[in-house]
Amino acid sequence: MKVSAPEVPDGLESLKAELERLGAANDGATAERSRRMLNITRDTGEFLSVLVRATLARRVLEIGTSNGYSALWLAEAARAIDGTVTTVESSEYKVELASRNFARSGLAPCIMLVHDDAARLLQRSAEGAFDFVFLDSERAEYPGWWPQLRRVLRPGGLLVVDNATSHAEQLAPFVALVNADPLFATSLVPIGNGEFLAVKAPSRPKHADH
Repeated sequence: MKVSAPEVPDGLESLKAELERLGAANDGATAERSRRMLNITRDTGEFLSVLVRATLARRVLEIGTSNGYSALWLAEAARAIDGTVTTVESSEYKVELASRNFARSGLAPCIMLVHDDAARLLQRSAEGAFDFVFLDSERAEYPGWWPQLRRVLRPGGLLVVDNATSHAEQLAPFVALVNADPLFATSLVPIGNGEFLAVKAPSRPKHADH
């Protein structure tokens, strides 16, 4: 019996293309970081989609929503495997943009948009709460978030960090922390602005004593 693929919400692809155009135009017209969209590249979106599906990551956390472009890629993939995306953004302006885009996408039922500081969200999240974490926010904050990031990521879970080559110097302190952690295996993937991947060691099965 042939299993049909999950239906793609009408207009999702055109919405992605629209956000790509608007994001590029907006960022070319303003130097004010708080008003820039700073979206991921399309090939990064495709890569994230494949990673979510391949790892069956049903509990996805995104830190740094912006206008919601990257969350659409994550949510489309999560929806296909009955998963959900939690995305956190501190800017009220960007939360409003993302909320409208999620409503238009048809993916809103599987997206939880949180208007808060990422540190607070991490602190109140349970240990092992997420299968997949995508980090695309304030890079200077990452080292301070690391203890909580490693705690909320389940054993076997995957952390993906954007801008690993475009802003390598800014990310260097964080990358050094993760690389030094024996629980994590890492890789740098030259897609888009560079993606730093770190997978947490799986739990060891408990063997009965003989």
